[in-house]
Formats: sequence, structure tokens, C-alpha cells
Amino acid sequence: MARQKTTIKKQVIQNMKDLGVYKPEYRTTIDIFVDMVHQYEIFSEQFAEQGYRVEEEYTNKAGATNMRKTPIYSAIEKLRMDISTYSNLLCLNPKSLEKVTTESNNTSKLASVLSKLE
Repeated sequence: MARQKTTIKKQVIQNMKDLGVYKPEYRTTIDIFVDMVHQYEIFSEQFAEQGYRVEEEYTNKAGATNMRKTPIYSAIEKLRMDISTYSNLLCLNPKSLEKVTTESNNTSKLASVLSKLE
């Protein structure tokens, strides 16, 4: 069963706080990301209920019948790419996190002592 958006949002914000990358200014981007994750979970459930059908027969306007990806599978593929992009923006994956300098109030005892000597 797909999680509620509020549950996903709380988890995303907590993950960002744990990683030291959360800022309230990111709310709009977080909301878009949460919507995509929620849609992805719903579509994934529907995809499973449909027996994980990736392709289906399709007859075009000219009457030719071909195989095409099912609409739900196409939506899932697109959401996967978009979720990946937004997880990069929000620094929620290892690769994007490597490129970010996080804000931290934690200083080592040595750094604290050295800063007082100046």
C-alpha cells in the first residue's frame, strides 16, 4: 500500500536533516519530489496488480497492430528518471552528497581549543 504524502515528506525532511542538507527554502522542491514518490508507489502497485505487463498490442489509426510499452510502465520509467533528478537536487543520494558541503555546528574539541588561541 502506498504511503501517505505526509509520511513520505516527514521521512524526506528527516533524511535531509540527518545528512545536514535541509533548508526550509527547499519546501517547493521537496513537495514536488514527495508527489513523484507518492505517484511512483501508486503506479508500482497498479503495475504489480496488472501482472507486471511491460508491453501490449496496440492498433494505430492506420490499422497496423504493433507492440508498445504499457502506459503504466512508461509512467513508472519517467517517474524513476524524475525521482533520480530530484534526489540529486535534494542531495538524497551518495553521488550528489559527495559534491555538497554540509553545514555543521559540530566542531571537534581540538578545533574548538585552537580557535580560542587565535
